[in-house]
Amino acid sequence: MRFLFEKDTWQEIYGSIRKNKTRTAITIFGAFWGILLLVGLLGAAKGIENSFNSMFGNFATNSVFMSGSRTSMPFKGFQEGRQISLRLSDVDKIRSEIEGIQFVVPRNATGGQVVHGLKTGNFTIFGDFPLIDEVQKKNLIEGRFINQSDMDENKKVCVISEGVYKELFDRNEEAIGVYIKVSGINYKVVGVYETSQFEGKNNIHIPFSTFKLVYNKGDKFEWMVVTGKEEFDIVQLESDVKLLLKNLHKIHPDDNRAFRGFNLGERIKQVTGFLTGMQFLTWFVGIATLIAGVFAIGNILLITVKERTKEIGIRRALGATPNKVRQQIILESLFLTLLAGSLGIIAGGLVLMLLDNFVEFLVNPTVDIPIVLIAYAVLVFLGTLIGFIPAYMATIVKPIDALREE
Repeated sequence: MRFLFEKDTWQEIYGSIRKNKTRTAITIFGAFWGILLLVGLLGAAKGIENSFNSMFGNFATNSVFMSGSRTSMPFKGFQEGRQISLRLSDVDKIRSEIEGIQFVVPRNATGGQVVHGLKTGNFTIFGDFPLIDEVQKKNLIEGRFINQSDMDENKKVCVISEGVYKELFDRNEEAIGVYIKVSGINYKVVGVYETSQFEGKNNIHIPFSTFKLVYNKGDKFEWMVVTGKEEFDIVQLESDVKLLLKNLHKIHPDDNRAFRGFNLGERIKQVTGFLTGMQFLTWFVGIATLIAGVFAIGNILLITVKERTKEIGIRRALGATPNKVRQQIILESLFLTLLAGSLGIIAGGLVLMLLDNFVEFLVNPTVDIPIVLIAYAVLVFLGTLIGFIPAYMATIVKPIDALREE
């Protein structure tokens, strides 16, 4: 190991690199590009995953959204085109008759003008049960969410999103306990929560019972969120719920337009599968590029050894041992690999910073440090291993034959 600290060793490596700068740049580019590509792709994949999690992370993933629509087939004396309205009695039937249901949460919504002092805005007003906080957990900044007491007493209270707070209130202004006017009716603010990408940023939530009275909804509601237990297939649950609703509302079994639905659980499975495939492809492409870059280093060093045949012969004639020559070539390969890997990691970090700042759909694209270190270690190991080939070729040449080279 003493040769590592000898001045002549590094002078020779420096001289070899300096002698042909273009070839040196080409030598390290393959490995540099490989680790840059690996870091960049892994970071981008992580950014997409973070974006997906930030959008749906607080939502019960095994869920489906369902609402009534118009029938497309006549059935039992009813003409096609009949509007189907969901009722609270439907919710009780679903809960009692379908196995695997965890939550069924009816919801209502409307638009309305909201006033606070001299500030006004048009926002979405939701009529919600307290249970919606179990399906989509609200990250409260202050205060609380709607509770059962609000429901039982038809209280005029509301919970507002951070987006609503920023439009209606001044910076650092107290919102809890303050009254705002929603569609001409005063509501007391009892909570403020962080904005959700999935549900929008300008939302106001009031008790379902209050919404029903204010907007004269009776026992009807616009749509519901059905959440299944983890061990049950949400696609099958959606089919079971629709079949039950068709029986309750006298709809033809083959009518697929009477109810609209968005199966969040199915979409999440698709996205999760896509992310898994993307990560596998990223690793495959990155590692393949790393290996190709390392082989490029080996090939260039073989050319270098061929060009330095006479020089190697002179060194052997002056007493350099085969082991000494071998160490020199391997060290050169190791140095070039370390240089390429270091530059690739630095460039990869800069690329991820640019992606984070300029690509909106990527959220915090990063790569775990252990993964980077493992990739770097693999690159160094392969670079050292590939260096044995030109090193071996350099030592099998006899000094007398090397000196004859022109």
